[in-house]
Amino acid sequence: MFRNRLSPFLLVKSNRKALYNHLTQATSSSSRVAREETSRFFSTGIVRRILHDFRSSPKVLLSLSLELRDFYNAIPGQYVPSLRNVSTVQSLNEKSNEGLKLLVNGGSHAQKMVGIWLFGSAAWVFSMVVLGGVTRLTRSGLSMTDWKFSGGLPPLSDEEWLQEFEKYKLSPEYKKFEIKNEPPTEYAQPRVSPYRLAAHLTSAFVIYSGLLWTGLSVVMPEPPAESMSWVKGAAKVKRLALPVSLLVGITAVSGAFVAGNDAGHAYNTFPKMGDTWIPEDVLEMKPLIRNFFENTSMVQLDHRILATTTLVSIASLWWLTRKVDLHPAVRYLIGSTVGMAGLQVTLGISTLLSYVPVSLGSAHQAGALTLMSLMILLIHTLRKPSPFLLKSLPKVAKTI
Repeated sequence: MFRNRLSPFLLVKSNRKALYNHLTQATSSSSRVAREETSRFFSTGIVRRILHDFRSSPKVLLSLSLELRDFYNAIPGQYVPSLRNVSTVQSLNEKSNEGLKLLVNGGSHAQKMVGIWLFGSAAWVFSMVVLGGVTRLTRSGLSMTDWKFSGGLPPLSDEEWLQEFEKYKLSPEYKKFEIKNEPPTEYAQPRVSPYRLAAHLTSAFVIYSGLLWTGLSVVMPEPPAESMSWVKGAAKVKRLALPVSLLVGITAVSGAFVAGNDAGHAYNTFPKMGDTWIPEDVLEMKPLIRNFFENTSMVQLDHRILATTTLVSIASLWWLTRKVDLHPAVRYLIGSTVGMAGLQVTLGISTLLSYVPVSLGSAHQAGALTLMSLMILLIHTLRKPSPFLLKSLPKVAKTI
């Protein structure tokens, strides 16, 4: 009876082949009876005889998948983690999906191509963020006299350089030095507006996050879920991970205000700020709110507090989820996030103590985006599976 009910699932050639390989692998160490049953099952001609019946009733797929799970569990000592490798592939290619919304409906090849495009775009934005950090640290952006969308070649002759210098004399940077009559030293150079810099960096982070999330949704429409126990564990972790990811984003934005105010050059000591824990001038600006965005002392103090809180929060996330029943991929991501958070704090302290060299400063900015990437991947992996997949999951993941 089971063969008669399951045979329609094998009408599509790709599904028949995938399921055969899946069953053969699952029963490789099973009894001889189970292997013979699998062989007889695929040697019958029932598949062709009930083609019409299956096409007229595609929703029978769900009930057949549940029976297939019971068939696996009935084999002594054997367990295939889930039907996800079979049922998900089928659900991606059929219009009878229940609760699963695909961003790309052109098949696995189309999903792969779109995924490559999205991940490539995200990598390009990542490189632009790192290059932007180098541009800021070397103050290359302040020397621009004009900006052309199509780009252009730098000056190649003495006459062209003189023309560019005349344009530079009209810039706010040159006028400020001319009024003060002082040479442009490292600490006297004009600052980029911290508000504009923060908005610029935040928008880059948002674009990158959107590309990464969308790419993950295309290539991984279902989260890794092998049992209801793991799904429930993922839901518990998600409630803790969401506020932590928000804290990571806020800390990254505060770093933009540190860069915009050149706060990294103010107190190059750690853990104290100079000789004190809290400088006396942290609230000297009026109105009070300006201190959190324009006061060098307060901006650096805020970033120190936020960075330490982020590290403690991520470590606490790992500690609180040690005994939660989770998919191995989720547990690995949590461990990787803890390691990256520790590395990011180490880079930040090293950058501060070394008076913000270009190499460490750009690495610290890249580390912030890497840490955010891991948090995005973790949140994406903790999503709730579709109703179609939930109905096919066992209560507890069994092992061989």
